[in-house]
Amino acid sequence: MTISRTTSSVNVEIIPALAEQEPIVANLLELYAHDFSEFIDLKLGANGRFGYQRLSSYWKESDRYPFLIKVDGHWAGFVFVRRGSEISDDQDIWDMAEFFIVRGYRRLGIGKRAAHEIWKKFPGRWEVRVIGRNPKAKDFWGRAIGDFISKTIDAIPFDKDGEGWHVFSFESKCAA
Repeated sequence: MTISRTTSSVNVEIIPALAEQEPIVANLLELYAHDFSEFIDLKLGANGRFGYQRLSSYWKESDRYPFLIKVDGHWAGFVFVRRGSEISDDQDIWDMAEFFIVRGYRRLGIGKRAAHEIWKKFPGRWEVRVIGRNPKAKDFWGRAIGDFISKTIDAIPFDKDGEGWHVFSFESKCAA
């Protein structure tokens, strides 16, 4: 597969994931968990998979929204949006619960395009959390959010269950 180093010549689609696409999302989650296991202690189950305990809830609970990302017709990642802060009890916050771009599609601007599209679909206050041990993700989100809101944004450090995290808080005023 040949991809140019910019997204101007590729077709990026962010599509709501249908319940019958749950197996596709589950497969992509395995790649995500593999990458994330560099930063947190994730263990493979007896079946040789990481698994994702709450996956089915994205099609059962009204405050969860799963999306798949395609690039030129090929699966390239996923986004999980959730209503409600993981940091506070504020239910009026949009949470970027999970976000993943397959390695071969990274550094092409696809992640930024996908994030911007999601923020436009869900106007309001947002939180994006990044584990402290992942400085590349922190840099990505700082740039992506800064470009979206047209100003520099700094993450605020916080501790959750003894782990250092950063949170970016901002508002999306763009309607779908």
